[in-house]
Amino acid sequence: MDLQMFSLEDLLLAALKSEIDSKALYLKMGTKTKNGLLQDKLTFLAGEEEQHRLFVEDIYRNHFPEKPINIPSTSPVPLPEIKFQDDLPMSRLLAMAMQGEQSASDFYQSLAERFEKGSKIHNTLIYFADMEKGHYRILETEKESMERFEEADVYWPMVHAGP
Repeated sequence: MDLQMFSLEDLLLAALKSEIDSKALYLKMGTKTKNGLLQDKLTFLAGEEEQHRLFVEDIYRNHFPEKPINIPSTSPVPLPEIKFQDDLPMSRLLAMAMQGEQSASDFYQSLAERFEKGSKIHNTLIYFADMEKGHYRILETEKESMERFEEADVYWPMVHAGP
């Protein structure tokens, strides 16, 4: 992802918006499903997005100490915007979230190049890129499972209950 045409401030604001939007999406998706394990995974992902937001906020505050953080209503950087819709099947929402996680991974990989190689910020952003790939795989596994159950319209309320 080529981010050279964007200022560091715009990139950090885009990252913050993306993390806030992703957290909200995962929390909404969690209320849509009856699957307890999927709810737990979505809550976990929402928590991860919150941790990313906090770190990016710190970077912003360190680089722009005199400026307030004003999250834009639309991202200055072309990242996929995922709109939650109640009528979409969960598998479709998971597919859209997967696309977002892939874009986030590419974004953080490119953003890391703006910082000194080996620095804490650089290494953390590379780590975030790897984490986003992990989020993608979690969503991919759930999507594949969800598609099988949606196809058969099957749901067992106690399927995740222990002995």
